[in-house]
Amino acid sequence: MSHPRTRPEPAPVPAKPLSRTGRGRRGRPASDSAGSGRATFWHSLHAEWVKIRTMRSTLWVILGALAFAVGLAALNGSSAGDEYADLSPADQAAFDPLETSLMGYLVAQIAFGLLGGLVMTSEYGARTIVPTLTSVPQRARVLGSKALVLVGVALPVGIVVSLGGFLVGQAALSGAGAPHLALSDGVALRGVFGGGVYLALAALFGLALGAVIRSTTATVTTLFGAMLIVQAFAPALPGALGDWVSKFWPPIAGGQIITAVRDPDVLGPWAGLGVMAGCVAALLAVAFVVFRKRDA
Repeated sequence: MSHPRTRPEPAPVPAKPLSRTGRGRRGRPASDSAGSGRATFWHSLHAEWVKIRTMRSTLWVILGALAFAVGLAALNGSSAGDEYADLSPADQAAFDPLETSLMGYLVAQIAFGLLGGLVMTSEYGARTIVPTLTSVPQRARVLGSKALVLVGVALPVGIVVSLGGFLVGQAALSGAGAPHLALSDGVALRGVFGGGVYLALAALFGLALGAVIRSTTATVTTLFGAMLIVQAFAPALPGALGDWVSKFWPPIAGGQIITAVRDPDVLGPWAGLGVMAGCVAALLAVAFVVFRKRDA
C-alpha cells in the first residue's frame, strides 16, 4: 500500500537587510525616531503659526486695532490741541502729549485680548482641539506653542499700532500748536515700545482666559469687564478700595507705560507694566494647570 507524498516545507525567505540610511526598499523609516521631542515641538510651533495665520479673525483684529489707534489719535490729538490754549496753567502743566496720542490702546487692548482668546476658544468651538491634542499629547507643549506664536505676532504688530497712533497724534498736536514729542525722545520711545509690550500682554491675558473659560462669549465679556468696566468705575469706588484699584489693577497699572507726566498717586510706567506682566504670568500658570487636568 503506497503512502501519499508530502510536500516539503518551503525554506524561509531571509529578511532583506536595511540600507545604511535605515530604510527598506520602499523608503520607509526603520523606526519612529523622527518624532523626537525636538521635532514635535517645532512641528507644534509651525502648526500654531498656520492656525493663527489662517484664522479670519486675525487680520480683522489687527486692522481694527490699527484703525482705532490711528483714528482716535487723530481725533484726540486734534481736539486736545485746539483746547490747549484755553486750559488753566495747572492743566497745561499736567498736559500729557504721549497719553493723548496713545489713548487708542483702550480699544486696541480689547482687540489683542480677543485675538489671544480666539487662539484657544476657536479650537473648542470647532472641536479641532481633539486632533490637536491627539497629534501633540503634551498639553503644556501645546499651550506653550500657542503662547510663543501669539507673542511673535502680537508684539511686532502692537509696536506698529503704538507707533502709528503716536505719529498721527503728535502730528495733530503739532498742527494745533500744542506741546508734542519727537520719536527720538526717550519718553516717546518708551511709550511706543512699552505700548507694544502691553498689547502683547493683553493678547496673552486673552489666551489664558480662553484656556480657562473655553467659551468665546464668556471670554470676550470677561475681557471687557477687566480692561474697560473696572477702569471706568475705579474712581467711583469708595475710599481705599478705589485708591487700590486705581493703583494696582493690572490693566490700569500697565497703562501707565504710555504716560509722560507722572502721577504720584499711581505706579510708575515700568513698575505698572511689571504688575500687568506678573498678573498675566499668574493667570497663564493657572491656565497651564487647568488645561493639563481637564478633558478636551
